[in-house]
Amino acid sequence: MAPGPGRRLAALGVLYFVQGLPQGLQTGLLPLRLRGAGLPLTHLGLARGLLLPWLLKPLWAPAADRCRAPAAWLALSTGALALGSLACALLPPPAAGLPALAAPLLLLNLLAALQDAALDAAAARLLPPRQLGRAGALQVVAYKLGAAAAAAGGGLLAAPRRPGPAAAAAATLLAAAASSLAALYVWRAPELRLAPRHPPPASSLRPARLLRELLRAPGTATMAGFVLLYKLGEQGAGSVFPLFLLERGFTARQLGFWNGAVAAGFSVAGSLLGGELVAARRPPLSLLKTFLLLRFCSLSLQTLLVFAYRGGIFAYRAAAVLSDCAQHLFAGTVTTLTFSAMMQCTQGADASIQATHYSFLATLEVLGKLAFSTVAGGVVEQLGFPGGFCCFLALCLLALLYAAEAFPTGS
Repeated sequence: MAPGPGRRLAALGVLYFVQGLPQGLQTGLLPLRLRGAGLPLTHLGLARGLLLPWLLKPLWAPAADRCRAPAAWLALSTGALALGSLACALLPPPAAGLPALAAPLLLLNLLAALQDAALDAAAARLLPPRQLGRAGALQVVAYKLGAAAAAAGGGLLAAPRRPGPAAAAAATLLAAAASSLAALYVWRAPELRLAPRHPPPASSLRPARLLRELLRAPGTATMAGFVLLYKLGEQGAGSVFPLFLLERGFTARQLGFWNGAVAAGFSVAGSLLGGELVAARRPPLSLLKTFLLLRFCSLSLQTLLVFAYRGGIFAYRAAAVLSDCAQHLFAGTVTTLTFSAMMQCTQGADASIQATHYSFLATLEVLGKLAFSTVAGGVVEQLGFPGGFCCFLALCLLALLYAAEAFPTGS
C-alpha cells in the first residue's frame, strides 16, 4: 500500500526540522556569542556572508531533476549535514576573529544547501496541489522549530551574559545527532521513495536556455521580484533587535528564552495560521497583501519603541517582548504564504525542471534575506539603532507596495 499524504508530510517535516538546526546556530547563538566577545555590529553582519553557498543552489539543482535515485541522494546529503554540524563543534573561540570561524561554517552551509536542493526536489514531486497550504506551513514551522531548538538550547545553557564554548558545543552536537538519525530514517522510509523518471535532455541544462524555461512558467518573473524584496526589512530588524535588547540590559539567557523560545512560538503560530488559510482555499497572494500590512504596522510600533526605550523599566521590557512576539507572528504568516505561493508557481512549471525552478525562487529568497542583513549591522553602526530601524521600516513598506501593485485582487 502506498504511504498516505500525512506520512509524507511528517517525513518531510523531520527533514526540514533537521535543516533548521544549523541555521539556529548561526542566526540565534553565534551573533550573541560574537557580540558578547566584543565584535562590532559590522562584523556580525558580515558573518551572514557565510550563507553564500545557499546562493549557489541553482548550480546543482538541475542534478536533482536528473537524479535517478533521489531518496539515496537525500539520505546521503542529510548524513553529510551531520558531519558538517560535528565539524562546527570544534569552532575556535570568538576572540580568534571571524576569519577563523569561516571555514567550518561555510562547509556547514554548503552541505545544508545540498540537502535542501534534494529536499525541495522530493517535496515538489511528492505533494499534490491540495496539500500545498499545509506543506508550506510544515516546511516553515519545522525549519523554525529546528532553528529555535538550537538557539534556545544554546542560550539556556549560556552563562548569564553570553553563550560560552560549552553551550555552542552542546548545540552543534545536538544538530549532528539529529541529522544522523534523520539520515538513517530517510534511507529506510518508504514514504520518501520516488519512482525513477527519465531526466530532461542535456541540452535543456544550458544556462541561457534553462533560464528562459524557468521564466516561461506563469507568474515566475513577478514572484522572483517579490521574494527578493519581501524579507529585506524584516530580516534586518529581526537580526538587530535581539542585539539592541542585549545592549539595553537583557542577558543572553533571557534572550534565549524570550527570543529563542517564546517569540519563536509566535512565529510557529503565524506559520500554522498561514497554512490553514491556504488549506481553506484562500488565495495565498491575496492573503499576502493583508499580512504584509499587519507586519508593517507591527514593525512601526517596534521602531517607535526603539526610539523611546529606557532600560531597567519593566513596562519597556514587557513592551519589547510583546513587540518581538507580534513581529514574529506576522512574519511567520507572511513566510508560509510566500512559500506556498512559490510551490504553487513551481508546480505550474514543466515537470522536468521543477526542482530547478523551486531552487531558483528559493535562492532569490535567500539572496533577498542576505542582501540587507549582511550590511544591517553596518547601517546601525552608522545611523544608530533608531535610524537603522527607520531604514528597515521603509524596506517593509516597499515590499507591501510591490505586492499591492503586482498581485491583483483575488489572485
